[in-house]
Amino acid sequence: MKITLVTVGKIKEKFYTDAIGEYSKRLSRYCKLDIVQVADEKTPDSASEAVERQIKDKEGEKILSSIKDGVYVIALAIDGEMLDSVELSEKINGLGIGGVSQIVFVIGGSLGLSDAVLRRADYKLSFSKMTFPHQLMRVVLLEQIYRSYRIISREPYHK
Repeated sequence: MKITLVTVGKIKEKFYTDAIGEYSKRLSRYCKLDIVQVADEKTPDSASEAVERQIKDKEGEKILSSIKDGVYVIALAIDGEMLDSVELSEKINGLGIGGVSQIVFVIGGSLGLSDAVLRRADYKLSFSKMTFPHQLMRVVLLEQIYRSYRIISREPYHK
């Protein structure tokens, strides 16, 4: 299985980079992992809703241009479905058994995802009703994908 993360913006803090590197290394036993970073757009202070929508749309175009046809897309969205770790592992495993060879997880920028990206998604996943920094979300998502593969492989994991 190939897992791709398409994310908006660069990682700025070394501790996030280190954590992403660690989970990328751990995941290499289970899948091929790619992380694609698209540039974020500058959001002016006190931007109007129209300006924010334009920014999300621009970021969305960059995201969509990074996604190939025929891949299964999971968008991280507050209004998505909340799964526990076992359910996420079952989702990933079920997709693989069903013939999906690549899953693309999409993490939006600080304003979230455009409507076009959400429409392209085959599935919307929520980690919480809370909003998280998108840099931290990369670490959390990679940890949960790693945990999923540990569960699928019937290897020990912390409950």
